[in-house]
Amino acid sequence: MTRVKETIERHDKGYNCAQSVACTYADLVGLDEATMFKATEGLGKGMGGTLATCGALSGACVLAGMKRSTGNLETPDSKLETYKLAEEIVNKFQEQCHSLVCRELKGLDTGKVLTPCPDCIMNAARIAEEVLDLKA
Repeated sequence: MTRVKETIERHDKGYNCAQSVACTYADLVGLDEATMFKATEGLGKGMGGTLATCGALSGACVLAGMKRSTGNLETPDSKLETYKLAEEIVNKFQEQCHSLVCRELKGLDTGKVLTPCPDCIMNAARIAEEVLDLKA
């Protein structure tokens, strides 16, 4: 069952775009929602309010790390696999939303909105569900 609709419910409650995506699936990647909320708070509004990398996309990439990382602190051994998942998420997001940059997605410089925030959130969630095989 998909949780995409829940991402928008969280966003409507005031979660930032990264939190909206990552918190919706926190339980499926072994993290409680409050911890995920705190961990992704700085990724909103284009990462730290810079209007750079889309927060929804950042949240999906956080999920990739939580899903794939072995957490092996002595011998980090899962980075390459995590990077592959994150790269797939990024590429699919780029295809669907036409940019990775918050400022461009919102059309702040051009006046032409490429993809509104709710659509970025839903796209990132759908992509994360597919790529990371997140099932409720």
